[in-house]
Amino acid sequence: MKRFKNILLVCHFEAKQHMAVERAVSLARQNEARLTVFSVIRELPAEVHMATTGLLSRELLDLVVNDYREKVDALVADMARQGVDARIQVVTGTPFLEIIRQVLRDRHDLVILAAEGKGGVKERLFGSTSMHLMRKCPCPVWVVKSAKRAKYKRILAAVDITNDFPDRDRESLNPLIMQLASSLVRMDGSEFHLVQVWSVFAEGYLEVRGQMEDTSLSKLRKDTKRQYTRKLDSLLADVDLNGITVHKHLPRSDNASRAIIKLAKSKKIDLLVMGTVCRTGLAGFFIGNTAEKVLSEVNCSVLTVKPEGFITPVTLENS
Repeated sequence: MKRFKNILLVCHFEAKQHMAVERAVSLARQNEARLTVFSVIRELPAEVHMATTGLLSRELLDLVVNDYREKVDALVADMARQGVDARIQVVTGTPFLEIIRQVLRDRHDLVILAAEGKGGVKERLFGSTSMHLMRKCPCPVWVVKSAKRAKYKRILAAVDITNDFPDRDRESLNPLIMQLASSLVRMDGSEFHLVQVWSVFAEGYLEVRGQMEDTSLSKLRKDTKRQYTRKLDSLLADVDLNGITVHKHLPRSDNASRAIIKLAKSKKIDLLVMGTVCRTGLAGFFIGNTAEKVLSEVNCSVLTVKPEGFITPVTLENS
């Protein structure tokens, strides 16, 4: 986590954000990093404009902006007492667009924000802004779930060593996931879990239509798992894991998202570190199906990263 030197903390006071704030302050202090506290206020809804004159609408928006600025000022004053000098930005607009534009303008290398929802059975943990950022923001996005513990007890890194996307992207993404996850494990003294979901190609067809004998299919499964284990060990060999015990998980499943969600739940994972984009160079290519499904159901904090060369579809034009 030492790599982060220009952190953007997104504040939206409707959410329980004390843990996100604590993480941002702690990281900024440890890294001697620049910290910007950023708050976005949505434009007034059309029905409000229709019900008021232009002057009243402007005054109403100014009141909301001033209220937010006072809250941010108080937050930053508290940070100063902790030895962290943060900058303030309060703007109006569509939250995810303004956040990404701020990242582009000031070249932030990490975005931290609180999860909007409560999670659990009845409510998704990640709201619209979080999901948009995890899809489109060019730098890592850390969405922090409110919890009783300040530190993470269990961290899960989800990697993909399959050949489903280009070598260049895979070779930049997987090591980054491992480096960030292992760094946080050291910071918090966490258990480190690593998952790679695998399956035998066309296993159902081979079993039913291909008339493959059980012994042959069993051997194919063992050989395939052995190949994935070897690739995973090769990935681990390139990361500094001195003093860290890695709990490796290689579930066999043709539904990677379901396997990751099940593992995160069964192991009571506090933070999931994963990639959300598996191809670069395409501004319109946002997020893989596996990541989309995992993020819609997982119930823990998430740190998402993208491979080098990712191009965000958001621009500074007309901002």
